[in-house]
Amino acid sequence: MNGYFVLVLHSHLPYVNHPNHDLYLEERWYVEAVLESYIPLLMMFDRLQERKVPFKVTVSLSPTLLEMFRNAVLNEKLKNYTQKLVELCEKERERVKTEQEKELANFYRERFLSCLSYLDSVEGNLAKGFKKHAESGNIELITCNATHGFLPLMRHQPFAVEIQITVGVETFIQHLGFKPKGMWLAECGYYSGVDEILRKYGLEFFFVDSHAFWYADERPYFDVYRPIMTPSGVFAFARDPDSSEQVWSATTGYPSDGRYREFYRDLGFDGDYEYVRPYIDKSGVRVNVGIKYHRITSKETPLDRKCLYSREDAMAAAREHAIDFLNKKLAQVNTLIDTFNQPPVIVAPFDTELFGHWWFEGPEFLENFFIEASKQKQLKFATPSEIIERFDSYQVLTPADSSWGNGGYFDTWLNGKNDWIQPHLVEIRNRMKRLAETYFGERDPLKVRVLNQMLRELLLAESSDWPFIITTGTSVEYAVNRIKTHVKRFLDLEQQLLKDNIDEQQLARLEQEDNVFASIDYRIYAGSHIGKEG
Repeated sequence: MNGYFVLVLHSHLPYVNHPNHDLYLEERWYVEAVLESYIPLLMMFDRLQERKVPFKVTVSLSPTLLEMFRNAVLNEKLKNYTQKLVELCEKERERVKTEQEKELANFYRERFLSCLSYLDSVEGNLAKGFKKHAESGNIELITCNATHGFLPLMRHQPFAVEIQITVGVETFIQHLGFKPKGMWLAECGYYSGVDEILRKYGLEFFFVDSHAFWYADERPYFDVYRPIMTPSGVFAFARDPDSSEQVWSATTGYPSDGRYREFYRDLGFDGDYEYVRPYIDKSGVRVNVGIKYHRITSKETPLDRKCLYSREDAMAAAREHAIDFLNKKLAQVNTLIDTFNQPPVIVAPFDTELFGHWWFEGPEFLENFFIEASKQKQLKFATPSEIIERFDSYQVLTPADSSWGNGGYFDTWLNGKNDWIQPHLVEIRNRMKRLAETYFGERDPLKVRVLNQMLRELLLAESSDWPFIITTGTSVEYAVNRIKTHVKRFLDLEQQLLKDNIDEQQLARLEQEDNVFASIDYRIYAGSHIGKEG
């Protein structure tokens, strides 16, 4: 054995819940991720387990995603919409003209039916599927901070960082029944000192981007190919840049191969408007429905001239690329073991949604990678906890402040487009802290409900997704509205509390819509009462 491979899949979506509407436009983020990534990956894990193919994957499940997994209303929408897609596929089998298109329509129908069957098998809660593989030892599940808040921008309010971390840990325990050993810091956002807070809450490791090691207070001897221990005793794992480029890159990576399915050509946009109208957004806005008949063909080929997708050719490409990736990893570990005279640790973290949603054949690529890797003995799959146990000594270093965002630092979440957000968050955090301390002994159930809901609104406003969306220019209006809505709800509830004039009907509506973290207790925001976890 010449080296270890640590595959990490970070699974996160911002909390989107609109219970008083039919499937809301932004709720489709969840529907697409479930149908195209989470269920296909879980079914792939099942197949590997049935075939007794060894595999190890580290999966982070963000607290907001876990909360959506068990949201009965949202999952009923998911199920109903999937049934409508089955209906659409049946219509498509009659509408399309070529045999190749008919085969694809049937393929999509069977795929959606399989997703429905899988949802039934886990009673609608995908956390059960992930937990099953964690219990078998194939997956190490880890948590993320509460609402994926970008922690480096909270460093001057360390109490806010602590709440993001402790709520992340507690939510994980509530959903999965055991305490996580590691945490995915949202956006790999690290700043010196956050590891001390992780240690306080019993967390043993986290992940950073490559340059966090390269610009650490001292250059690591093993570069990014061995975790380091921070002065607080928590381990940091750094991303391998080569693996990221080979898999992630849209221009040079595997997903750009012309045989793979074209993401941007979809029946929801191609179909006659009246025909697809029952399956797109209720507003009439065209959206992807997940039925796509075309392949990438080439980067130069216009969308309207793409060739038809061949599932057989795409599966051949996925196997070829899996073998190529394995060979590259074997060559890499053989070079590194010669350099360091010790087995290297290659850490490859990705957004889970890359596999299936953005790269449709991604789950099959991973499946083939594990199958092919099982035939050799030079590269061994491992989880972070196993790596920590494997070696006797570690270099003690402080990583550089960093993220995995564009440019590697913090400007994705703090720039001229979104810097207006921060003063509002700073202010309502301070207000929440004062109120938590003032009302710490409150016994009036109605006031307790108000304070708990205020904390939910604050946490939801802190999501890193909103400034990210504003920076990238996608769904900007929705992101801006979400921030302003949560801040306004917080301030409205504060006024009702201070004036002792609580609108119970409005409170109930907010509790129904922003219903994350059902058991949260606002008192955790009282500074002198933080840090009792141990």
